[in-house]
Amino acid sequence: MVTHAEALTGLLSSWLPKQRWFGDKQSEIDDVRVVSAALWFSDAAARLEHVVVGVASGGRVERYQLLVGLRAELPERLEHARIGDVEPGLTAYDAAHDHELTGVIRDLIAADADREGVRFRHEPDVVIDTDLASRPISAEQSNTSVVFGGEYIMKLFRKLDRGVSPDLELHRALRGVGSAHIADLYGAIEGELQDAPVTYGLLQKFFANTADGWAMATASVRDLINEPETPLEELGSDFSTEACRLGQAVAAVHADLVSALGTEVVAVDRLDSVVAGMNARLDAVLRRVSGLAPFEPGIRRVFAEVASHGEPVIVQRIHGDLHLGQVLRTLTNWVLIDFEGEPARPLPERVAKMSPLRDVAGMLRSFDYAAHHLLVGHVEADEIAPIVDARVVEWADRNRAAFIEGYAKDGVMLADPEANPVLLRALELDKAVYEVAYEYDNRPSWVDIPLRSIARLATT
Repeated sequence: MVTHAEALTGLLSSWLPKQRWFGDKQSEIDDVRVVSAALWFSDAAARLEHVVVGVASGGRVERYQLLVGLRAELPERLEHARIGDVEPGLTAYDAAHDHELTGVIRDLIAADADREGVRFRHEPDVVIDTDLASRPISAEQSNTSVVFGGEYIMKLFRKLDRGVSPDLELHRALRGVGSAHIADLYGAIEGELQDAPVTYGLLQKFFANTADGWAMATASVRDLINEPETPLEELGSDFSTEACRLGQAVAAVHADLVSALGTEVVAVDRLDSVVAGMNARLDAVLRRVSGLAPFEPGIRRVFAEVASHGEPVIVQRIHGDLHLGQVLRTLTNWVLIDFEGEPARPLPERVAKMSPLRDVAGMLRSFDYAAHHLLVGHVEADEIAPIVDARVVEWADRNRAAFIEGYAKDGVMLADPEANPVLLRALELDKAVYEVAYEYDNRPSWVDIPLRSIARLATT
């Protein structure tokens, strides 16, 4: 029985907005309510309480998962995780930073345990090593991950959706067909929230000694800016070979998803509804970002071509938020991670079947971002700026082409990007419109990156 929920809610209004994973820092919190609370572990030194809170802000209510540790004496190593005192002599803190208590969660998964309606399960034929020390990963924003030795990574979802997480669903499906380009699923934490299923966390294979695609790509861009006279193919950090291999990996995962979950066909007479969805998303951003208005006619023209080009579209389950930060280069191949889909989309949209070209479009947009983000706020001499700008455009074009070449290379893809230019361009524009809204809310100085791409895509 959790006895400190009421005291805890009084501390959260000021603590939550300071957390990297809190989703609406722009709006003032109107109310915090405990939705559910359970005791997961207790001994003489510490308690681990699992708390789900409903946070009302900006006219809507979001649900967040908290792992609350309680100690009479908070060690110095946990001071940064302090939430506050729930009573004299008893301090609450974020237990995701406590290696002792996160180890308890791993052990519960290993034991196939149940705690007050929460199910901790390992996957069939998986044996969990319970002797590995844990450490949190500080780089993540929307979720919190904990690494155990060099073997496992446990992702704890912070913002909760009512429904099975697509990250869990798709990893289970891909594991079932032996996909070679994912982090293998070892276990999960699941339960029910307000009469609907909910996913609290995953345990997966951890890849040590890896680099994510964003870090590799931006290192390549930095080198070409520093060596403006060197041809791209002669740069030691030329990324195009890896971009091609990445395209092959994405195509293989798409093929695996088809094997596991099948396909559907969107008939020509249903494409109007697809275009209506694109236009609705555009309408929402236009109401907020005036800088998008000059491109509205061109964007709508490209969207309209999808419905008028007269061919049905094959759809399947996809990654849904694919970009260079969602891929890891291991010693042997590329791995796709984080199959949650775009966080701003509601869950029914994120689990819907879509054209695999939506993932391709996301990656093409990411190459544009990698090429141009280093120039944000950077003032060059007038005679140098055009040279640098031309170089980064050349880099983006080279790597976009290499990725598409790799995607089509093994002949396993469901949709050929080069054979579907109308749909691919519309999907790129749809993604860029989404990016405009994201940058406007989070990084206003970056909003010109998607706007420049929209100018190109909407007028070509």
